[in-house]
Amino acid sequence: MSYQALYRVWRPQTFADVIGQTAITQTLKNALMTGQTSHAYLFTGPRGTGKTSVAKILAKALNCEHLVDGEPDNTCEICQAINNGSLTDVIEIDAASNNGVDEIRDIRDKAKYAPTVARVKVYIIDEVHMLSTGAFNALLKTLEEPPAHVVFILATTEPHKIPATIISRTQRFDFRRITAQDIVGRLQQVLDANQVTYDEQALPIIAKAAEGGMRDALSILDQVLSFSDNHVTVEAALDVTGGVTTSQLGAYLTAVTSRDIAQALDTITQLLDQGKDAGRLIEDLIEYLRDLLVYQQAPALLDDLELGLMDDHFKDLSQQVNAEQLYAMIGILNQTQQQLKLTSHPEIYLEIATVQMGQPTQAPAPATAPAADSGMVEQLEQQVQQLSQQLTQLQQGQAAPTVPAKPAHKAPKRRHTNKAKIYPILGAATKHDLNDLKGVWPDLLNILSVTKRAMMNISEPVAASPDGVIVSFDYDILVERAMKDEDLMVELKTGLEKLTGKQPEIVLVQSEEWPVIRKQYLQEKGAPHAETPEKPQASPVVETITNLFGQDDPNVTIKND
Repeated sequence: MSYQALYRVWRPQTFADVIGQTAITQTLKNALMTGQTSHAYLFTGPRGTGKTSVAKILAKALNCEHLVDGEPDNTCEICQAINNGSLTDVIEIDAASNNGVDEIRDIRDKAKYAPTVARVKVYIIDEVHMLSTGAFNALLKTLEEPPAHVVFILATTEPHKIPATIISRTQRFDFRRITAQDIVGRLQQVLDANQVTYDEQALPIIAKAAEGGMRDALSILDQVLSFSDNHVTVEAALDVTGGVTTSQLGAYLTAVTSRDIAQALDTITQLLDQGKDAGRLIEDLIEYLRDLLVYQQAPALLDDLELGLMDDHFKDLSQQVNAEQLYAMIGILNQTQQQLKLTSHPEIYLEIATVQMGQPTQAPAPATAPAADSGMVEQLEQQVQQLSQQLTQLQQGQAAPTVPAKPAHKAPKRRHTNKAKIYPILGAATKHDLNDLKGVWPDLLNILSVTKRAMMNISEPVAASPDGVIVSFDYDILVERAMKDEDLMVELKTGLEKLTGKQPEIVLVQSEEWPVIRKQYLQEKGAPHAETPEKPQASPVVETITNLFGQDDPNVTIKND
């Protein structure tokens, strides 16, 4: 006989075999023993949690000739026929490929006929949420007035897509994700039965990757067994799941919190070079930081399985990093996780996140106001005194004099504009120079050191002249950091000299400020002159724009108004 996947071999055959769904299986067994079964059931929950398996066990129990305590015996002819799929009275339908009105009408018409062998005809409709609106309407009539010998079992992973009229005519059971402890216990049972050796630390890695699905856990175990020649090792489990050891996560976070950004970036590069999935890496980091938070606040909430996976860095980090830092790092990683969905270069965003997490957190504001704010304090004291006078007058029944409201004080947004350097570059900028620079920009980044490249990966040149270049950054904090980094500016100029033979002036701007700077420059260049020349000449604004974008650019149209 050909090889069968573990999840097929170890599919539950009785309610007792079902892992992690005790409340559901016990309810169904009690209903079977008392004869209070329903004509329609709805099983909902994540994939691999036992919905279809329980549906088949229920179909056997409804027809078993020797039912014992609500459990099918799996030895009678009907149970064996259901197990091998030969009983015509138990019909399993995939709604994903049979979702039309005609298919459901066919079920409705055939349901009128009595079963041929079994006591009850059972229809198991998997992924029922895929049915069309017309198909649901056709099914509704049958659920309203079902024949006495028919039971419908509907299964779905997306119950919100099922009409309320259908749900209200069924008994609904919500299957939960299976806990990691239950999955590990089942994996141990499978491996012991097959006489396969394993490392204790490998099974929690597989259980964690399964995300609450027993079928996924058995499928991963199948892969690990093939990969490691029938011995389950930690290395094989990590390679198959794309996971990272807690020691690697701890070493990375230790480097980040100690401001050793170069070491942290090197760790990221090594992990990605080993084929680790960027999205999975971020999930593992967030979970590690979550465990640190829980351990700091309530260590008893971490079970032995989770604590057993922790490394030597864990307790050190829990003592060195405060909760505010952990919140900030989780926020950065969560934002990066969203950005990864929109990019094909995840390593860039991981490097940016590493640099961001390595920045020192802001110190809390001092308790006393600084001397520079003494004027504002005096204003506030005067306002408090005036408000007290108004309150006294109101209490005495007098009209209170109005106090003119003062505009709220807003801190001016920090700008990095340097017109003295930017305007000369814009005055001589051309599209040809910009295109040439963009052509060598990737090569320039490759020349930079690892830490400098991580900072410059989200920059791009936006204007260039023979003697200068303007570079835009997405993040304001990186503009300020790069401007103060003399080594970075030296590396950039040296790299450009190698690639172009020139050492142009490099000016950095924030991407949101760049359109404002360009608009101001064009307005100033286009200011009206005192005298109008006799010979018509091109406007300075038009001349500047055509230099920047090129006279033949299809997006530039010159109109004389």
